[in-house]
Amino acid sequence: MAGSLNKYFSHLESIVRGLPHKPGVYQYFDDKNKIIYVGKAKDLKKRVSSYFTKINSISGKVQMLVRRIADIRYIVVETEQDALLLENNLIKKYQPHYNVALKDDKTFPWICIRNEPFPRIFPTRHVVRDGSVYFGPYANVRLMHTLLELSRQLYPLRTCSLALSDKNIRAGKFRVCLEYHIGNCKGPCEGYQTIEDYDKSIAAIREIIKGNITTVAKQLKELMMSYAASQEFEKAHYVKEKLALLDKYQSKSTVVNPSINNVDVFSIVSAGLLAYVNFMKVMNGAIIQVHTIELHKKLDETPGELLALAITEIRQRFESESPEIIVPFPMDYEIPGLTFTVPRIGDKKKLLELSERNVKYYQLEREKQKELVDPEHKSRRILDTMMKDLRMTELPVRIECFDNSNIQGDSPVAAMVCFINARPDKGEYRHYNIKTVEGPDDFATMEEIIFRRYKRLMDEDKPLPNLVIVDGGKGQLSAALKSIYKLGLAGKMTVIGIAKKLEEIYYPNDSLPMYLDKKSETLRIIQQMRDEAHRFGITHHRKRREKAMMTPQLTEISGIGSNINQKLLWKFKSVKNIRLASLSELQEVIGMAKGKLVYDHFQEAKNDG
Repeated sequence: MAGSLNKYFSHLESIVRGLPHKPGVYQYFDDKNKIIYVGKAKDLKKRVSSYFTKINSISGKVQMLVRRIADIRYIVVETEQDALLLENNLIKKYQPHYNVALKDDKTFPWICIRNEPFPRIFPTRHVVRDGSVYFGPYANVRLMHTLLELSRQLYPLRTCSLALSDKNIRAGKFRVCLEYHIGNCKGPCEGYQTIEDYDKSIAAIREIIKGNITTVAKQLKELMMSYAASQEFEKAHYVKEKLALLDKYQSKSTVVNPSINNVDVFSIVSAGLLAYVNFMKVMNGAIIQVHTIELHKKLDETPGELLALAITEIRQRFESESPEIIVPFPMDYEIPGLTFTVPRIGDKKKLLELSERNVKYYQLEREKQKELVDPEHKSRRILDTMMKDLRMTELPVRIECFDNSNIQGDSPVAAMVCFINARPDKGEYRHYNIKTVEGPDDFATMEEIIFRRYKRLMDEDKPLPNLVIVDGGKGQLSAALKSIYKLGLAGKMTVIGIAKKLEEIYYPNDSLPMYLDKKSETLRIIQQMRDEAHRFGITHHRKRREKAMMTPQLTEISGIGSNINQKLLWKFKSVKNIRLASLSELQEVIGMAKGKLVYDHFQEAKNDG
């Protein structure tokens, strides 16, 4: 530790040495006594020590954090779960600069069962701690209203705000209203419904809101059979209608096997400095809650670290006590009584895939919204990602990509395409006819065009690109670097090569390639530029060949057009060979009449000569 951070050693060493090998939460403070980071640990001593003993191997962002640490404080807890919860609460309370920021500025509604005689049930966005019971919050407001509507259809409850105390009811202070007469209320205000019967309805509604449809259906079936046994057929039919309504709701709600009960599902997608986590709560195979949050990364956190933070926050917010959590990859911590499942096949895998589709749709929607508000947002995000992925020190605002093009060594050309702010700038595209290279030599061709391009920019005092991409592996990259060094531009721009076969990224003086994620935006932009340079070069090459084929010596012959001209050149390769060809050879390619025209033309030219 002393060798890593000498200037901090004196006042931090004793703290780190005194840390216990226990689970807990640590807090880093700056020189103004402000919390700048909160973290959890299975082993406080090992975790905090790693920041100082591995200083040279950690990312630049973490090094910046470490250099600002003036004091370390910690809290020992009993379990990893306690550490997760405490870390989450401290982050929300202090919002430290280097911690992940959870963005969720919406106030979602709840279903409230009021703490009062003959409780009312209604939606609200304000949670009042007065003994009332709240379910939620509901990110899907439509689902909440569906549950409330189903509850009202199955169990008529009062909607009035009367103080229905036993004393007031016995005193006859109230009269039934229209809701009673149209069947939406059983009239507890005049004592037509007992508190015991009303509470049974409330208990059943609580089960429905929790997603326990099977429990309510079983109770209704028992009640229906009881009425039928006592020959109360009208009441039995009334209960049967309720059962049908419940079955209809359950069939619409179930997405997988109803035996999958009381399970939380989490998935995550990461893009640049942002990550999105989707949460679904499943009861009896039906999704009863869905929510997605956005996380702003600060210290290159791993997907596992981000997901752990999101799981703790969301389960705390939604008061979830599900004993099983479905996740996309194994988690590196354990909580007693809680099982993490990474499904490979079956219905649980389908639930995970559904969550993953939801989080991707949410990500796309958020990006579209940001682009509407800020059209340059996408470009900045892509540039930030490329700078990080390619280990650059500045944003690749201007990128230039080079490609050679020759067909069987004929008419070698090269092309350069330019992207500015991650978008093509076709006005900056350039073609190059090769001047100093004889034959198909890709390395020498690359060296020539790189030299010509940047010599000209220097002569004209124009800005250099931030990133140069060479289509090819180590050989093409080395050739390009020769010109870069000749011009004295080494270190003034990032230069990389991309090999087609495995999409390997090569850096100067590094024999081992770098492999980017196949789905990354950085690789997509590089591939797009490489393909665009190839297309642009091939188009120029084709035009040049066609122009060469349109030889005046042939097209000036009356009756010989461009199609005949091309046929002859494809067969004989040059005008000289056509001139030396016999009449029969010409006629074999372009027919009797046309062949004689061409043959006679060159015979006359010989005689004139």
